[in-house]
Amino acid sequence: MFPLPGRIIRTTMFDETPLLRRVLGQPPDRIAVWSPSAPSITYGALAAESDPIARLLLAGRPTLGGASVGLLLPPGPSFVAALLAVWRAGGVAVPLSASHTAPELGHILKTAAPDATIVGSGLGAAITTSCAELMGRRLDITVLPQIALVGAASPDRERDDRGPPERRTGAAEPAALMLFTSGTTGKPKGVMLSHAGVAATLESLAEAWRWRADDRLLCALPLYHTHGLIVALLGALWAGASVRFMSFDADSIWDALEDVSVFMAVPTMYVRLVDAFAVATSDQRARWAAHARALRLFTSGSAALPAPLLAAFAQATGQTILERYGMTEIGMALSNPYDGPRVAGSVGTPLPGVGIDIVDDAERPVADGEPGELRVRSPQLFLGYHGDPQSTAGSYDRAGRFRTGDTGVRGTDGFIRLLGRTSVDILKSGGYKLSALEIEDVLRGHPAVAEIAVIGVPDPVWGDRVTACVVLRDGATVTLEALRGFGGDALAPYKLPRELRVLTSLPRNSMGKVRKSLLK
Repeated sequence: MFPLPGRIIRTTMFDETPLLRRVLGQPPDRIAVWSPSAPSITYGALAAESDPIARLLLAGRPTLGGASVGLLLPPGPSFVAALLAVWRAGGVAVPLSASHTAPELGHILKTAAPDATIVGSGLGAAITTSCAELMGRRLDITVLPQIALVGAASPDRERDDRGPPERRTGAAEPAALMLFTSGTTGKPKGVMLSHAGVAATLESLAEAWRWRADDRLLCALPLYHTHGLIVALLGALWAGASVRFMSFDADSIWDALEDVSVFMAVPTMYVRLVDAFAVATSDQRARWAAHARALRLFTSGSAALPAPLLAAFAQATGQTILERYGMTEIGMALSNPYDGPRVAGSVGTPLPGVGIDIVDDAERPVADGEPGELRVRSPQLFLGYHGDPQSTAGSYDRAGRFRTGDTGVRGTDGFIRLLGRTSVDILKSGGYKLSALEIEDVLRGHPAVAEIAVIGVPDPVWGDRVTACVVLRDGATVTLEALRGFGGDALAPYKLPRELRVLTSLPRNSMGKVRKSLLK
């Protein structure tokens, strides 16, 4: 049941932020969330159902005044309504994950110190019990109003031809999100993102990737990272498009591609899709390939997309995955083109509104073809690390550019190729600077290798001893000599591994990134 229109909260400051203006301004009968097995949910229903949640959060106060609110909810319409409610009440949303361990969740809650946490029914019961004292007021989703289910299951609707809104930036813009870094190189930090910064990211991607109101996004990504929340979910909502949420299962995803136009994933997901395609029946492969060919856009991010994987997916589907580059702190910075050739091993060129400099250790620009650290200038940049002004100040250089910590090289065509994280992927061995990603791309092609991560182990002679950590395919074996021999045609001798470690698995975070600090 809908609340009466007059009951919907209107606060001049928060309903007029660019994010809320865009989402709340969509035609109320347009489909926002859909599923083939359930009635569709409109933008009007999401807006209306955010109202009583916002009132519960406010508890009689005029505004939350920038206080944080945790969201421990599964991907779905309840998550979207709760997110809108936090913003409408003047709060900062802190998406959480039930897959986090109690210590991991405890660190996030201790850092964020939420005024309240909205918890899904039965979600992470053991974790929430152990972290109860850190969650602030707990609002169980079972006592919140149920999302109104309206309309038909069909996601078809009219196209929205409105132009993009005026970009608004400014230091006074309130914070919208506190997202935590992936923790691959250290303790996760709370990244504060403003409404204006997130809107700048969405506006840039809408222009670059041609988001449309008639798009249908298949979202199988978690919503507590930039990729799933901002790039995927909010990217769709910004355009007035519709979203279907699914848990990732390779066969089910292949089947679901029949009804969508956009799919975004991490490389690990594409590996599983390609593996499932390889063992499918001929009828399944024909059907799945036809589904994939009908999509207008596949993207990959959060980790490097290996060139052989790009080629394998293209061979199976005829689709070339669009690889892009971004970080929680900077939004999206680089992208292969929507139109035109997409270069394997490259993350493309700067997105609209983004400036990229590649500099040496003295912060001087390097020539094309020379490696250096990527520095970013953009209206998308974060407000700072929550409660950590020292790290915030240290993340910018003297020119006010964000230090990404990633090493890359710009080709003469303007496309940028990443060589890896300066701290873990750039090895200094025998006087040479080596890219672990380059070595991994070559050795990943060995028939015995299922997964590989190259790290530098401290060595008194070499500085970094190039070490290959591999997971073998079932029944396969490999020796260091065989691996070096395989890579010898493509890699200089000083790039070849000097040590081999065979593991049963590689430690990864929830987005599929290998945690090389743990390997070291």
